[in-house]
Amino acid sequence: MHEAYEATLMLKLGVQIESMTAYDDYLLIGTREGHLLMYNVASNDSKSNENKNPSLFRYSKNFSKKRIVQIAVVPEHNLLLLLTDNIICIHDLNSTNLNQICQLQKTRGASLFALDVKKHETMTGENTVVKLCVAVKRKLQLYFWNQKKKMFEEIFNEQAPTSDIPRELSVPDIPRELAWCGETLILGYRGFSYSLMDFQGKSKELFPTGKAPEPSITRISDNTFVLGKDSQSLVVDTNGEMVQHHPVKWTDFPCASAWDDPYLLGIVHDSLEVYTLDSCMHVQTIPELNKARLICRCKQGKVYVASMSQVWSINATDFAQQIRILLEQSQFQLALKLTNLSDLSEEERTKKTYKIQTLYAHHLFRNKKFREAMEQFSKLGTDPYEVIRLFPDLVSQTSNLNEPNEPELHSLKLQDRDLESGLLALIDYLTEVRYKLINNKDKEANEKMKGKKINPGEELKNMTSVATEQLLKIIDTTLLKCYLQTNDALVAPLLRLNHCHLAEAEKTLLQHQKYPELIILYQTKGQHKKALELLEKQSKESDSSLKGTERTIQYLQHLGKDHMELILKFSSWVLAQDPDEGLRIFMEDVQEVEHLPRPKVLDYLLRCYKDLVITYLEHVVHVWEDTNPLFHNVLVHQYKEKCLAAQAPTATPAEKQNIQHIRQKLQQLLEKSQHYTPETVLRDFPFDCLYEERAIILGKLGKHQQALAIYINLLNDVPKAIQYCNNVYSRYQTQTPAERAKNAENSEEVYVTLIRQLLKLQDNDIDLMLGDGACARPSQPDLETALELLEEHASKIDPIKALAVLPDSVPIGRIKHFLEASLHKKITDRRRLQILKGLLYAEHLQVQEQRMRVESQSVLMTEFNVCPVCKKRFGNQSAFARYPNGDIVHFSCQRKI
Repeated sequence: MHEAYEATLMLKLGVQIESMTAYDDYLLIGTREGHLLMYNVASNDSKSNENKNPSLFRYSKNFSKKRIVQIAVVPEHNLLLLLTDNIICIHDLNSTNLNQICQLQKTRGASLFALDVKKHETMTGENTVVKLCVAVKRKLQLYFWNQKKKMFEEIFNEQAPTSDIPRELSVPDIPRELAWCGETLILGYRGFSYSLMDFQGKSKELFPTGKAPEPSITRISDNTFVLGKDSQSLVVDTNGEMVQHHPVKWTDFPCASAWDDPYLLGIVHDSLEVYTLDSCMHVQTIPELNKARLICRCKQGKVYVASMSQVWSINATDFAQQIRILLEQSQFQLALKLTNLSDLSEEERTKKTYKIQTLYAHHLFRNKKFREAMEQFSKLGTDPYEVIRLFPDLVSQTSNLNEPNEPELHSLKLQDRDLESGLLALIDYLTEVRYKLINNKDKEANEKMKGKKINPGEELKNMTSVATEQLLKIIDTTLLKCYLQTNDALVAPLLRLNHCHLAEAEKTLLQHQKYPELIILYQTKGQHKKALELLEKQSKESDSSLKGTERTIQYLQHLGKDHMELILKFSSWVLAQDPDEGLRIFMEDVQEVEHLPRPKVLDYLLRCYKDLVITYLEHVVHVWEDTNPLFHNVLVHQYKEKCLAAQAPTATPAEKQNIQHIRQKLQQLLEKSQHYTPETVLRDFPFDCLYEERAIILGKLGKHQQALAIYINLLNDVPKAIQYCNNVYSRYQTQTPAERAKNAENSEEVYVTLIRQLLKLQDNDIDLMLGDGACARPSQPDLETALELLEEHASKIDPIKALAVLPDSVPIGRIKHFLEASLHKKITDRRRLQILKGLLYAEHLQVQEQRMRVESQSVLMTEFNVCPVCKKRFGNQSAFARYPNGDIVHFSCQRKI
């Protein structure tokens, strides 16, 4: 509790006070005898003059013949409203004698009225709308003030803005309390209940008024009000819903109450009780207000209380003193409200508010309301490092941010559940701050990318970026420590995109033996050597989750070509321990692996792990489809070496058994690959073995005679020789005209060359000498096979060249089929050429006809021709364009259409 108000006896009158109201520096009192007194109380505001009596500004002894039941003022329009003799009277507040403007005759029999005064901003300035509700027995009459006519008019009038409102609103009983709240009327009935009513007469009953002798309604805002029930006051909104579930509990029935933000004041017996609405806290009791029964608020911090003959001025104590006491009592919310209501400058109010909110957040933390405290820190934008300092065990020695000029936040030693709750709240807070910092950082980066000009504030912005990076480093390091104590499953996701301090994070992870997470930290910080050394060490630990080679393989696969030396260095132990799995470092379908320098990998494998070369090259050639001749040449060489090693006397049974498979792969590579260099490969091939492979290479070089000599004379395999010719001829047919012209001589005569080999007609200078000894040759020429070849492939062989190599002793009947087929092919080719010639000539005629038709068209251009686009005439030097429909436009204008 504290002293929010001070009470001063202001007036002692010899008449009986019946009603009272106040505005600005004036107090108006209506008496039971019908007198009206108006006091100027300006001199009573200052403490130096608080013992001075207010001056009587106006006094009308015969103002009314009856008692003045109710009195109200509208200063904006200088209106004084009175309820006397059961009728509403309107007076001019500015006139000397408070002259009467009019009486609302329809209100005769009135028992109560309520005013609603609202200010609206319009294009012509501020406009004040005044509405009046009068209770006449069991009817409610609604009026509005017409400033032009200087009179109150009923709202249902057609000229009124809401003409659909009924003339009168019926109520179940005579209201004892009446108030406006926005566009809603609140009514209280004695011994009955409270109800809400709109302008259409729709009502909603709330709750009983209780045992209090009279209902009590106190307006708080445009949509909330306080209703009295027994010795309690409940806050309700215009929908009839309870705003807060905890009511204000008075010591007894208050006979009158008033709202002076942030306090609710009520007269209970001979004292004035003061409460807050938010926490329903009892603030103060002002005693010795003898028989007080009326209360009215004049302005912020000034309330009047009256008995039958006395008036007390209730003035708020100094806000600064109240705020100081409230902060000592940890009443931060109330201190904030008073700060907002104080007359401090905007800058001072902002600083004071920030300080109080910071102290409030610290208070919440001390009371272990961690989540609420963090929400408060987030709203305030408190330096995150200051919040982290509340947890001493999380503060890093490496953090060196400048100490902010904020109230010092003392840390709290937490344990067990309290520590966990605090850390979880801190995690949410830091995550939100981190998200905002990263977003702001990205926005700055985007602005720089747009190429904006450097301004004088650019240096300051760079300094801000450095501070942001440093703050992110502290936040991420703290989050890492929090996750390790609450939920270590979140450590890895944090480390994959982190700004942690390397040394501090490394130390923390080692303390908790989080080696997989430490690997992620090293990886994100570019400490690949440390990561690989740790992986190699942990691979030998039996109880480690990093045991084995798999994690190292994955790490090396994603390093990329910039770290080639590290990859080769640390792949060594993996390849030595598990060659097949280790080779995945260089041949996995991963983008970084595919972009590794393959010649360098090949050189490394040739020097250190030669047995893995073929597997690697097969992946490069067949899977990645690399066209570099180096890899194709080396793969051919490796296959050849394998075959030669299997044929050596020292070869193992496994190597001898596998030779056929290796030779098959070698032959397929030699036949299908277009990227190895035949000249280079042939140079190193042996002469005493691998004849078929040699023949394939000779074929690639276009040396068909030597290749066929190998099939006929060394391999003695005529079917393979024929298949060789078929392959050569098929390739020739699919070649481009340029390729055909280059290879025509050898490819077209391949069958004739085969016939020459079968008939043994080759010249002595090309007699096959494939090594140190002569080739083996069949004893007799194979004429029958040659003739069968002629018949089977007659359409593919030039008859002139074929007849030239056949012996003269061959009967004409044996080559009849060959000659017929050759003749038919020649005739067919001639006819095809004649048809093609005719089609080309017809096309030529069509083109000529089209040319003559186009050239026959003409356009006459004169000085009277006008361009349909620009509406200008064509000059002598004008360039123009003609459209297919005949329109002529300037050449520059045709682009505008």
